Amino acid sequence: MAAWPELEAAGRERRRELSLAGAAVAERVAAGGGRLPPALLALPLLQSLELSGCPALRELGPGLAAALPALHTLVLRGNALGPAGLGQGLGGPLPALRILDLSGNGLEVLPAALGGAEGPAGAPGAAPGAAPGAAPAFPQLRSLNLSGNRLRELGPGLARAAPQLQALLLSGNRLRVLPGPLLPPGPAAPFPLLSRLEAADNELEELGADIAALPALKSLDVANNHLKELPAALAGCPRLKEANFRGNQLKDKRLEKMVNGCQTKAILEYLRAGGRGKGRAENAREEARKKKREKQQRKESGDGEQDELEEASRLLVKVLHISENPAPLVVKASSGVKDVRPFIVCCVLRGVDLSPGNALKRFLSMQTKLHEDICEKRTAATIATHDLQLIKGPLVYDVQPPDELKITPLGRKEIKAKDLLRQLQLEAEEQRKQKKRQNVSGLHKYLQLLDGKDNYPCLVDAEGVVVSFPPITNSEKTKIKKDTRDLFLEVTSDTSLQICKDVMDTLILKIAELNRVTLENKEDSGSDNESDALGGPGTWNPSQNTEPRNVPLVVEQVRVVDTDGNLKVLYPSKTDLVTVSSLLTVIR
Repeated sequence: MAAWPELEAAGRERRRELSLAGAAVAERVAAGGGRLPPALLALPLLQSLELSGCPALRELGPGLAAALPALHTLVLRGNALGPAGLGQGLGGPLPALRILDLSGNGLEVLPAALGGAEGPAGAPGAAPGAAPGAAPAFPQLRSLNLSGNRLRELGPGLARAAPQLQALLLSGNRLRVLPGPLLPPGPAAPFPLLSRLEAADNELEELGADIAALPALKSLDVANNHLKELPAALAGCPRLKEANFRGNQLKDKRLEKMVNGCQTKAILEYLRAGGRGKGRAENAREEARKKKREKQQRKESGDGEQDELEEASRLLVKVLHISENPAPLVVKASSGVKDVRPFIVCCVLRGVDLSPGNALKRFLSMQTKLHEDICEKRTAATIATHDLQLIKGPLVYDVQPPDELKITPLGRKEIKAKDLLRQLQLEAEEQRKQKKRQNVSGLHKYLQLLDGKDNYPCLVDAEGVVVSFPPITNSEKTKIKKDTRDLFLEVTSDTSLQICKDVMDTLILKIAELNRVTLENKEDSGSDNESDALGGPGTWNPSQNTEPRNVPLVVEQVRVVDTDGNLKVLYPSKTDLVTVSSLLTVIR
């Protein structure tokens, strides 16, 4: 069997993280008969293991669970693992496992450890993941990704095998009923912590009323299925905040329009009222009358002035529509991004002030925090911010081979993408050795996100310059500085378009909050330039007996189109920025 230098290095350096992907790894797996090398089982300290993009990998081999008891993350994406091949490695309990990714393996049934059968669907000998009363195989499992397989159903054994599941990703399978058999009978609520359920691009014909048996459900995605109706029981999901029902041919045409343009709250209210608008109009009128009475009472009692002050203090954002913009920016997405990083959302933000004090530092820190939190360490989405004045449109969102893509990364000289990644990998190894630790920081921890990719995504300006290389870095050419006033914002993802929009909503909110703090600090400390000191136009003079003006940021819509000019996404649309509406006043 061919040598595995990665395994030798991992054992020698006592690593806790290991990522194996790419053409060389796939070739070695194929040469080994589609099995894992025995040396992998001699790394008991491993906590995170990825083995992806190996079409020849059909078996994990026996003893994986026993040999790697500390595993908390196991990524087996884009292989050819069947239930039997998985069952060998997952046959024993993995008490520490929190994340399991089995996407893109062509599974038709789940392995026994997850409540499926070892053989083909319907074959004798099907075994549940854990017998009633037995300890669960995955007691700490929080996220299970089964997207891109061929699953037709999920059995009740999954709830017993992974009782603490919080995210279940099932998009791109062949499921016809949800949740259905997934929920076992019994007095106890199955999946008491499940908050995210994704089943887009399946063959769902029925969304059962038992969906309300998921008490923690916050996010539901059943887009692009064959649903004709939505159950009224959805309105009984106490925590449901985000739901995507687009791409279904619903019988109720009014409801079909609502799922394409309304907030989840409005859809649930419609279902709660019995559908087809029963009681909805009257409820809306009564709610409006109630608010009017309360406002009048506050005004009479002297609280009206306070309300006006609170409204005036809210963050303001004005949307400039394409039709109002004489020179709107356009991004053209090539067909090649579909298989690499298909989703992108962009906009222009004008009126930012980064010049005073540490405003720029706070801005960059905010972006880093968003990458860690809402972007899930760039695995869900990646943010790129540019100085608009340095952007030459129109832009093209494209893919290029690693040995052809050239970029001038932030703080570095121009370099090919493959050389940049190699350089970063060497830096990561050196960092590990110097600091004597297993984890790395900075750009180095995102390198594995491109493992196994034949082409890399990039955003190219009208001069052919690569200004963004997600999810790794921006270009030094469009770097934001203290004198930057107008921004071009970009969010990309290989997961979903909605995630891009949610991240962009939050990014705009955070920039607006930072801008408010900057303006208040300038006012508190007095003027910072001669024009302000002389009371120039558009400034606030502290000597005047007036309140500082709440000047809105301006968000310009940006279209993303395909190579034929057909619209793919427009941001912000009238349904965007609603997730932050409680903190932001949007002027449309």
